[in-house]
Amino acid sequence: MNPGLDELPLRDELRGETPYGAPQLDVPVALNVNENPYGPSEAVVAEIAAAVAGAARTLNRYPDRDAVALRADLASYLTADGGVGLGVDQVWAANGSNEIMLQLLQAFGGPGRTALSFAPTYSMYPEYARNTHTNWVLGRRAEDFAIDRAHALELIAEHRPSVVLLASPNNPTGTALDLADVQAILDATPGVVVVDEAYAEFRRSGTPSALTLLPGHPRLVVTRTMSKAFALAGGRLGYLAASSAVVDAVRIVRLPYHLSAVTQAVARVALAHADELLAAVDELRAERDRTVEWLRGVGLQVADSDANFALFGTFADRHAVWQGLLDRGVLIRETGPHGWLRVSIGTPEEMSAFRTALEEVRNG
Repeated sequence: MNPGLDELPLRDELRGETPYGAPQLDVPVALNVNENPYGPSEAVVAEIAAAVAGAARTLNRYPDRDAVALRADLASYLTADGGVGLGVDQVWAANGSNEIMLQLLQAFGGPGRTALSFAPTYSMYPEYARNTHTNWVLGRRAEDFAIDRAHALELIAEHRPSVVLLASPNNPTGTALDLADVQAILDATPGVVVVDEAYAEFRRSGTPSALTLLPGHPRLVVTRTMSKAFALAGGRLGYLAASSAVVDAVRIVRLPYHLSAVTQAVARVALAHADELLAAVDELRAERDRTVEWLRGVGLQVADSDANFALFGTFADRHAVWQGLLDRGVLIRETGPHGWLRVSIGTPEEMSAFRTALEEVRNG
C-alpha cells in the first residue's frame, strides 16, 4: 500500500500545497498558456529531426556541460535584438526560464535572504522563493499595473532584498516596465535585479528591452525564453543575459549536464531559423491589438499589453465566465486580480471563436 503525503516526512511548508500548473484540457480552442499558435514549418521540422538524429548518435556520451555553442548562438541573437554586444560568457541557458529563475534563487537567495516582487505578477515567483528557503516579500503595483516607484523604493529600503524579480512585459497583465523605474530599482537594490522578459519579442514598437541597461550594471539579469515567440514551448529552453560574474555564480548551482544534447540541438536549429519562427510575431501583435480594441468596445476593461495575451474584466463572478467559455469549447486562464481573466492570442479563427463565446456568455 502506497503511503499518503501525511505519512511522509514532507517539509512542513509544502504540506497542503498543490503542484503549479494551468488546466490541460482537450478543447477546440486553447487560449490559456500564452503559447504561439503557429508551429514550425515542415522544412524547420525536417532540420530539427536531422539535428536530433545527429545528437542521438552520441547519446552514449554526456552533452556539453556548459552548452557553449548554444550560448554563442543565443548571444548573437540577443546582441541583434537588444543592440548591446554580448559574449558567450554573459549568457546562460537551462530547461526553460523556470529553471533559470530557480538557479538564480539558489545562487542569490536562500535562508536569511529576501526576494521581492510586486503583485500582480507571475505566480511561480513565490514558489521559487519557497523552494530555496528564501523569504518572500510581495509589494503592489500601481492601479495601471505599472511599478509604483515610491512604494518599490520604500520596500527595498525596508527589506534590503538580495533578489528583486520584475517581469516586463508582466504576466498576467502584459505591462511593460518603464526603464527609468528599472534604473531606480537597480540603484537602490543591494542584491541582483532580475528582469523577466519572457514575452519581450511581443513588445510594441518603441518599447526598449532591459538588455540596453546591461552595460555598467553588473547586478542586472535579463531572462528570456524560447517557449513563446519562438514557438518552442515543447523544447524547454530558457536563458539569461548578465555579467560574466552572474553566469559564473549560476554555474556553481546548476546540476551536472542539466541541458540535454537533444535540447541543445533543437534550440540551435530554432535560432538558425529565427527570422522564420518569429515571422508570426507581427501578426500576433496585430491580433492582440484587435482583441484589446474589441474587448474595450464591448465595455470591458483591458490592461495595456506588450505581450501575446490580454487581461480583461472585471466580472462579479469570473469563474462563471471562465466556465461558460469552457462549456463553449474555449479555454482561457482564470488568473490575475479578483474579477479579471486572461486570454492568450491565437489565430484569427481562434480569436473569432473566443469573441463569439464571450458574447454568448455575457448575453446569458
